[in-house]
Amino acid sequence: MSAPRLSPGDTVQLDVPRISRTTLALYAGASGDHNPAHVDIDACQAVGIPDVFTHGMLSMAYLGRLLTDWVPQDRIRAYRVRFAAITPVNAEPVCRGEVTVVEDGLAHLDLTMSLPDGTVTLKGSAVVATD
Repeated sequence: MSAPRLSPGDTVQLDVPRISRTTLALYAGASGDHNPAHVDIDACQAVGIPDVFTHGMLSMAYLGRLLTDWVPQDRIRAYRVRFAAITPVNAEPVCRGEVTVVEDGLAHLDLTMSLPDGTVTLKGSAVVATD
């Protein structure tokens, strides 16, 4: 895979498949993160949360996949996110990236993960090598 020619304003998108309870259970098993907030509806309801929600690191992984589906992994120089809202179970979020600056062989991107209603659940940035 070669890096695409990148220019300010270029965008990339990843439509995430529905994040089901099975997805959360499989991620919990793979990551070792069995926090009841992500897998136990009764525990959530006991503290006033109506249902389980997506692991933050799983959401971050989807944004990472947006990048690695777009450019080779070895071109990613920086990647960071800030968690902005909960991604609920059964959500079908969309990950987006937009190139803001290209200079000195590096493209800087703004990243978001959003729900269909427009709620942004993750905000982030990345820097990728252009050559």
